[in-house]
Amino acid sequence: MEFRHLSVLLDEAVDNLYIRENGVYVDGTLGGAGHSKEICERLSDTGTLIGIDRDDAAIEAAAKKLAPYGEKVRIVRGNYSEMPEILRKQGFETCDGILLDLGVSSHQLDTAERGFSYMADAPLDMRMDRREQRTAADIVNGASERELARIIRDYGEERFASNIAKNIVEARSRDKIETTGELVSIIKASIPMKFQKTGGHPAKRTFQALRIELNGELTALSESLDAMIDLLNDGGRICVITFHSLEDRIVKNVFRRNENPCTCPPDFPVCVCGNKPKGRVITRKPILPSEEEMEINSRAKSAKLRVFERKV
Repeated sequence: MEFRHLSVLLDEAVDNLYIRENGVYVDGTLGGAGHSKEICERLSDTGTLIGIDRDDAAIEAAAKKLAPYGEKVRIVRGNYSEMPEILRKQGFETCDGILLDLGVSSHQLDTAERGFSYMADAPLDMRMDRREQRTAADIVNGASERELARIIRDYGEERFASNIAKNIVEARSRDKIETTGELVSIIKASIPMKFQKTGGHPAKRTFQALRIELNGELTALSESLDAMIDLLNDGGRICVITFHSLEDRIVKNVFRRNENPCTCPPDFPVCVCGNKPKGRVITRKPILPSEEEMEINSRAKSAKLRVFERKV
């Protein structure tokens, strides 16, 4: 299947990177390479784009799409949380800009056998990196009822998490849950019908929660943003596109903390903690997609872009 992905907030994100034509830029979530292609268009032959992704299908598709840009492009299979090490291996200690387009790609959702979508019956997989052994089925069939409820509640913000977890455990006691279709049926039976008529597909939040847990998405984000900011040269920017409130909250809080890292009590007359600001938040409110973009691409509706600028 051809790798198809509509890049969300394409111009807004790349414009906010303030591309320097001979700079070094990192796309930490390469995906379909839509953002990377636009970055490459703005780089001279002495500029560099380092694209990172853990999905083998994305790596293959991006390599073809970015082939015309020759040696200015370097593609690495890995996790953006490994960015400092990846940069060093490519011969760089710092960079001029970083882009993260978080969440699941259109290709991953549309490729039924990857198991990300609740709209098609397929193996319960959800691995972003298919080199990993653990799948969503392992979580569904192996986690305790209490752990399942926590995952679905915390990562899916699902009000019926406890009921869904209870019914999963009951169903798997009869037979192993192996497909997305089986899981969707259990979820639907766990949510009162009157609540299924609003808020989108009833399985949406549970599938999001399992995907986040399996791929360690929030952990990778919260534990690596500070290090990414440290990688930026003076005036360099990091642009992060999120698709749900959990991601957005992490980005907003990390950016604010790097702008104002002082830990002194509010009544102290002067700062004594010694923490210095690393830069400034460019986006006091997140940048949202235009009405036109949301009409063209329904998956853009929940997207938010936040930008931080490094000051050394």
